[in-house]
Amino acid sequence: MKKYLTGRFAYRTDIGKVRLSNEDQAIALTNASGNVLLVVCDGMGGQNKGDLASSLAIHTVVTSFKSRRGFMNAYSGRMWVSKAIREANKSIYEQSQSNINYRGMGTTITLLLIIKDIAILGHVGDSRCYFLKNHHDLVQITEDQTYVAYLVRTGQISQEEALTHPKRHVLMNALGIYPSASIDLKVFPYLNEQVLICSDGLYNNVPVDDITAIVKGNDTVEMKVNELIAIGNKNGGSDNIAVVLWEAQN
Repeated sequence: MKKYLTGRFAYRTDIGKVRLSNEDQAIALTNASGNVLLVVCDGMGGQNKGDLASSLAIHTVVTSFKSRRGFMNAYSGRMWVSKAIREANKSIYEQSQSNINYRGMGTTITLLLIIKDIAILGHVGDSRCYFLKNHHDLVQITEDQTYVAYLVRTGQISQEEALTHPKRHVLMNALGIYPSASIDLKVFPYLNEQVLICSDGLYNNVPVDDITAIVKGNDTVEMKVNELIAIGNKNGGSDNIAVVLWEAQN
């Protein structure tokens, strides 16, 4: 088992070319124990609402992470991920109920906690987490919680039809909409893969082959993040873009 995890990371959000405000949030940080936290949130509900929802989610999770010295094992990490996301849901929901201007606001959240050789995923919505396997294949480890993804999984439409479906942006699950949250939690081995977490503003504008080529490249993590966002905007910039990239050092 690795005693301590070290690596490089970069994160950035961009308003894109169409939206009037940036409702995406992204962050990556480590603690003194070498645990790694990567988070992307994509707010929904319109200007101010989505921005507030994603900001509340990030603030709640980061504050909780910083209050802990570290995580001893997968169990403690999984419990923390679940609790932190539920607290974020509560914060958003209570704010929306206390102020009529914020009614209906919500956010996606895709969170990865890495504890040495264990990864713990907490996922709500349609932001995505990818692992670069064997330095070659970019594998999506999250499942989009959208109406169109449901249609694909149930065989009602094809992957190709999903790309242009008029309801492809309709979420089936989001944080802050209801008093309690439905969270997809996964625990699995972490084998020093590169990790990319992004909002739909990236993967809807940049083909996965192009994303893979950039992630596999030899540029710095900062340059890769900037290049991904630049291509997303060049290809239309139809939405806000959030990107987090982590590269472990062997």
